[in-house]
Amino acid sequence: MKTRKLGVNGPEIGCIGYGAMSFSDMYGPTTETESHAILNRCRDLGVTHLDTANVYGMGKSESAIGTYLRANPGARDAFVIATKATITKDADGNRCFDNSAEHLEAELDQSLQRLGVDCVDLFYAHRRDPRLTPEETAENLGRLVKKGKTRAIGLSEVAPSTLRRAMKVHPIAAVQSEYSLSTRFPELGLVQACAELGVAMVAFSPVGRSLLTDNPIPKKRIPNLPFLAGNPRFMEPNLSENLAITDGFRQLAAEMGTSAAALANAWLLSRGEHVIPIPGTRSIDHLNECMAGADLVLSEADLARIDAILPVGWAHGDRYSDAQWIGPERYC
Repeated sequence: MKTRKLGVNGPEIGCIGYGAMSFSDMYGPTTETESHAILNRCRDLGVTHLDTANVYGMGKSESAIGTYLRANPGARDAFVIATKATITKDADGNRCFDNSAEHLEAELDQSLQRLGVDCVDLFYAHRRDPRLTPEETAENLGRLVKKGKTRAIGLSEVAPSTLRRAMKVHPIAAVQSEYSLSTRFPELGLVQACAELGVAMVAFSPVGRSLLTDNPIPKKRIPNLPFLAGNPRFMEPNLSENLAITDGFRQLAAEMGTSAAALANAWLLSRGEHVIPIPGTRSIDHLNECMAGADLVLSEADLARIDAILPVGWAHGDRYSDAQWIGPERYC
């Protein structure tokens, strides 16, 4: 697989990584055995970047990676591992965010234990804590680099202005944000800021939570998936409209001799050498489709055909509900 740098001073990683939220039952039940099979296939395909978080299955995702590493001596050297923290609950049980130095270190210590490693390669603030300035968050994350618990730090779902302020205090290796043919708001400043500052733009949900694949999640399954059941793009009448529009994208991919998932990831790779998609899946076949995007080279004519079918703003419904929007920074 072709490689890209995880930040200006970071390691070379496969140009498409793997998003391990799928190890957490987010999109349907999975087993540790199935998760280990995905990791085996990642190694076969040259996928070297694994992205997880402490809240994915409340530790289940990290634990699955940890048991895999313990069962496969030498596997740690095959992967560049990122995890995240800061999403928590207050005394009343309400969702909140904590970027304090004490919370970040305590959560990272637990993540290291679940992963079975002494140090991760990248540690993100999963959401910005509005009680702290970007500079304070960067300083608190940077202390963990000095302590040897992470090699680099990142930010997730932040505005370009937050990134610029944080960078003045400590180098930021990566910013993670939802980015795909169905969610293009990062092009209104974040993609450009990352390129300017030498920061990797890690794109999660690169296949639009299945809308940009050959086999979107069936309507009958959505009520059993809490996140999607409350997501505007997967609620009627928006869902039917989105499926009808993306039928054209699936047809285009077939005409080009590839899968919709491969084409969606290839499109992201065309956005800049710093853009790194991290698709997640519980299926080996779907993993193969996603990673095939690394080998596609899209011409200007190809990109124009894609834009004609999925022009900016085509998706019906917001990417998040009001409740899901709590945390991510809106900047445009």
